[in-house]
Amino acid sequence: MQSPGLFLTTLAALGIAASPGVFAAQGQAAAPAPAAAAAPAMTLTVTGFPDGGVIPIKFTQAAPGAAPGEGTSPAINWTNTPSGTRSFVLNMHDLDVARNATTDDQAHWVIWNLPSSTSGLPEGVPRGSQRPDGSYQISATGPVYRGPGAPASGPLHHYMFEIYALDTVLDVKPAADAFETRAMVFKAMQGHVLGKAVYGGLFKRAQ
Repeated sequence: MQSPGLFLTTLAALGIAASPGVFAAQGQAAAPAPAAAAAPAMTLTVTGFPDGGVIPIKFTQAAPGAAPGEGTSPAINWTNTPSGTRSFVLNMHDLDVARNATTDDQAHWVIWNLPSSTSGLPEGVPRGSQRPDGSYQISATGPVYRGPGAPASGPLHHYMFEIYALDTVLDVKPAADAFETRAMVFKAMQGHVLGKAVYGGLFKRAQ
């Protein structure tokens, strides 16, 4: 590499003026552009118990006055919605159930086509297949939240709440069977998930 003095002499002889940054460009690589900050991950919060904690009786099938196979749903909130989100899917399931000797677990609550403007669900979502915001809900009990109901004779069951942000609105209508419906929802979601968050709880009935 030519020395700066010789290089300037050569340029002057050719009648070329050197720009102030010429040696900076020759002597070192340009500083890399700062990386864009990563978007914060989605978070999910279920009111009433800590993530991984025991679910209060109030939100289970064992609650006083709960209809068979139902219960009061807890308040749920999520944050950090990814850019481009058009709808959400909520999936609550019991990881400890092996339904009909298959890999299917228990469908406790599936809600899909929650609007992109949604950031949560209130406590005590009422029964009904199609909700006022246009979303649909279903569970093994019917179009309603199915509270945890693990028997006292066994171990604590693991109940997972999952929220998915999608870049589409699903063209799925409820079938008569909750497990068929859940399968259709999850098939339609493939290739459209922008983000996901989970929250877990434990429960079994008292002795």
